[in-house]
Amino acid sequence: MLVAEAVGRALAKHGPRHVFGLIGSGNFAVTNAMVAGGARFVAARHEGGAISMADAYAQVTGGLGVCSVHQGPGLTNTLTGLTEAAKSRTPLLLLAGDTAAAAIRSNFRIAQDQLVDSVGAVAERTYGPQTAVVDALRALRRARVERRPVVLMLPLDVQAATCPDGGEHLSEPPALRASRPSSEAVCEAADALLRAERPLIIAGRGARDAGAREPLEMLAEMLGGLLATSAVANGLFSGNPWALGISGGFASPTSAEIIGQADVVLGAGVALNMWTTRHGRLLDPQATVIQIDHDPDAIGAHHRTDLAVVGDVAESARALVAEIGRREHHGSGWRSPRLAEQVTAGTWQSTPFDDASTDTRIDPRALSLQLDGLLPLERTLAIDSGHFMGYPAMYLRVPDARGFVFTQAFQAVGLGLASAIGAAVARPDRLTVAALGDGGALIGLSEFETAARLGLRMLIVIYNDSAYGAEVHHFGPHGHPLDLVRFPDVDFAALGRAVGLRGATVRRVEDLAVVSDWLNSGGVPGLVLDAKVVPTVVAEWLEEAFRGH
Repeated sequence: MLVAEAVGRALAKHGPRHVFGLIGSGNFAVTNAMVAGGARFVAARHEGGAISMADAYAQVTGGLGVCSVHQGPGLTNTLTGLTEAAKSRTPLLLLAGDTAAAAIRSNFRIAQDQLVDSVGAVAERTYGPQTAVVDALRALRRARVERRPVVLMLPLDVQAATCPDGGEHLSEPPALRASRPSSEAVCEAADALLRAERPLIIAGRGARDAGAREPLEMLAEMLGGLLATSAVANGLFSGNPWALGISGGFASPTSAEIIGQADVVLGAGVALNMWTTRHGRLLDPQATVIQIDHDPDAIGAHHRTDLAVVGDVAESARALVAEIGRREHHGSGWRSPRLAEQVTAGTWQSTPFDDASTDTRIDPRALSLQLDGLLPLERTLAIDSGHFMGYPAMYLRVPDARGFVFTQAFQAVGLGLASAIGAAVARPDRLTVAALGDGGALIGLSEFETAARLGLRMLIVIYNDSAYGAEVHHFGPHGHPLDLVRFPDVDFAALGRAVGLRGATVRRVEDLAVVSDWLNSGGVPGLVLDAKVVPTVVAEWLEEAFRGH
């Protein structure tokens, strides 16, 4: 057995069911071996799409994503998506062919290890035939345990060598238990929470990944506290009547006002960065801030922290519940019938706006709100980057935190469609909604064919203002010329139909009847909805975003 076959079969045995990628000569044999070992290969049309599919797949499943590409340009094509995954701390294994040690003149030869290191991923490799399987499984385990992308370099000469050990005798490594916080830290945090009159829990990616919804809700119930999330953890508290939604730039006016009144804020697995706190202005400067995180370096990295609890978010929340439960606690927090009414009436769905729709252009808020009512709640929402991105995040509800994919860690435009495909492969039981701008849709256009070929139940909504809207609205008011960021209108419905999808153009709310018809017919093939949005509606959060550049 050759190394390529042994490594591929070992990864298929110990890895996830699906592998995303694009095949070249450098990853042909190992990927075929994975398929022979039981993995399902999902072919993308561009390596940049493949890596984003694997990233979203990992986020939606809560497990590991795997991607396979050719050496050299195959790897460089993944770099934007790989950077996004690294900044998101996504557990992902990227298999990349590599030139043989002696092939110093190869056109494909680059310093792949240095390239990978430069974007925050981990470089691993198969060092020789004797250790190849162990090397591969070590890379797989590092991606899972360290929760970040690991790139496994597969030199061609090593792949082609005979493998003396197929790794059949290797057993699964022992399961790792979540880290528990110190009792002293738990007592200090409990003291502060029990003194609170208006406690608030803001949960982030760490809470989502730890599965901490239940203990955090229990803690909030005991304290009479309210709940909110970062954008990434949107949906974690879906259905909870005391949840305020997203904290930060996407918070509704009512939610922002309430968040600002909290006197004790517990950040649970959340960075409390400029996006979640509106550059620190959203939280009361006098509020006591407690931060829970398994990574000590994350404590206080973005916002002042008064008390720290180092440990797994779910374990820490359970410890706080137990500690508070042992004490006499008679406070009711700030939950009341009046506040419950205020929270319910203060959602984006209930917040009025001046509809700017015309006969030829639909207001992006009206579009999003109408879609929320038309689509089944059991859905996955994947959002690209761009001026439009707040509207689906604010108006389209999601059933849980795994139903929301938000590729914004690198703020790169063009990753949304591929992310939606990865999410759809992970959860075929749910309708997948890809929310894109026209700029991002054109960057990721090659994956339209992938969505059609895979027969995915997917609605692709394009907020089409024929421009890079963020730049238009940021630079336009200052008198700058905007010809460089405005473009002729594109017929995305026709582009969708060209590759086997359904396509429709939306200019008014009434045009959305096509969505209901499509859903009633089964939702396959996917539907491209080219929504011609009003270009003069400016996102409330835009200037705040530019302040963070």
